[in-house]
Amino acid sequence: MRGWWRELAGLVAPVDCAGCGLPRSVLCEGCRGELGGRRARRVRPDPVPPGLPRVYASARYEGGVRSALIAHKERGGLALAEPLGAALAGAVEAAGRPGAGWDVRGWSGPLLLVPVPSARSAVAGRGHDAGRRVALAAARALRGSGVPARVAAVLRLRRPVLDQSGLDARGRAANVAGAMEAARGAERLWGPGGPVVLVDDLMTTGASLAEAARAVTVGDGRVMAAAVIAAAPRAFGNNRN
Repeated sequence: MRGWWRELAGLVAPVDCAGCGLPRSVLCEGCRGELGGRRARRVRPDPVPPGLPRVYASARYEGGVRSALIAHKERGGLALAEPLGAALAGAVEAAGRPGAGWDVRGWSGPLLLVPVPSARSAVAGRGHDAGRRVALAAARALRGSGVPARVAAVLRLRRPVLDQSGLDARGRAANVAGAMEAARGAERLWGPGGPVVLVDDLMTTGASLAEAARAVTVGDGRVMAAAVIAAAPRAFGNNRN
């Protein structure tokens, strides 16, 4: 029931720009440009956790981008899923350009976007699964540009984890170590050698993405890269193409 009310509120509530507060705009042109107006880039946390695949991000986690992500995830700004999904799609395409080692447009089968899972309690508290919602929007954007993408929400948390926000890099890595697993039958979705791109809204230390990559690999999946909407600003200074 709560999710239904959240959906309704996202459609009918008066809107101001989630990034800067400009009236009569879900996300103003300036904030859209901040979100996805630049070419997505490879980003690297410092230190890089073991097992982290190449990660690409469309924006820095600051200013209007930070406000928009928080508004979507924590405040029920559901209309933001489309622009956030478009930004995530840009990061997926950057992750799969030929210069990155593989070509997102060179696969005959579907490209599988695998969201990093959230705790059930967090999803219940928010009234929606923000990660899956944005992944679905990204898949729609990719299909619109000719990339046969689909979402495979097959990762699960096998044990409780703490809220990551108060933990440093070492604490985050320990918190999620061994916490994820692929659902039974996931291997039938991605198939032998099928391309998997991990997706999330944000990368700070990379611990969750590294754990997600481990879980996919253990489940016989092949992780080609990871893509996020935004990354911590310092991660942009550590990128190496």
